[in-house]
Amino acid sequence: MTEIKRGTAKALADLTEGEILATVEIAAPLERVFRALASREIIDWWARPGVFDTREWTGDVRKGGRWRASGIARGQPYVLEGEFLEVQPPTKLVHTWQRVGIPGAPTTVTYHLQPIDGGTRLTLRHTGFVPPDACGSVGEGWQTSFERLERNLSAAATTSDQPSSLTGAAVTP
Repeated sequence: MTEIKRGTAKALADLTEGEILATVEIAAPLERVFRALASREIIDWWARPGVFDTREWTGDVRKGGRWRASGIARGQPYVLEGEFLEVQPPTKLVHTWQRVGIPGAPTTVTYHLQPIDGGTRLTLRHTGFVPPDACGSVGEGWQTSFERLERNLSAAATTSDQPSSLTGAAVTP
C-alpha cells in the first residue's frame, strides 16, 4: 500500500473564470471524509487562522436540505448558508454558498471523493464568483481549511477510526 504524503492540499483560483479548484489526499476512508464534510465536524477544520474561523454549523444533508455556518472573519461576525443540490454519500456532495447580507447570486461548491491507495482524494470545485476575481482569497481559505482537514483526519486514522455521530446533521441521499 502506498503511503499518503502529508501536506498535499492545493488550491488554485482562476480569477478570469471565477472558480476555485482545490484538492487534498487524506489518510482516511471515503466514508470518514464525507462525514467530516457533511456534519458539525466542519467547525474543526473550516478555518484560516488569523482570518476566519467557523464556530457553528447546522445542516439537513439531503437534496433540497439547507445548511448554515457562522463564525468570525477579520474580526467581524459572518453567516454563510446554502442548499444541498446533490448528496451521494460517500462520493459526491454539491451545495450552494451564500454570505448572508451580501447581495449577489450564490456560488456552488462541489466535492468529489475518490478512493486512492491509503485513503481518499478530495477534489473541490467552487464556481460562480461575480466578479470573477472575488475568488482569490476564498481559494486561500480552501487551501488552509483542507490542510487542517487532512491533519485532523489523518491523525485520527492513525489512532482509531471509530464511527462518530453526525451531530448537527441528517444525511439523506
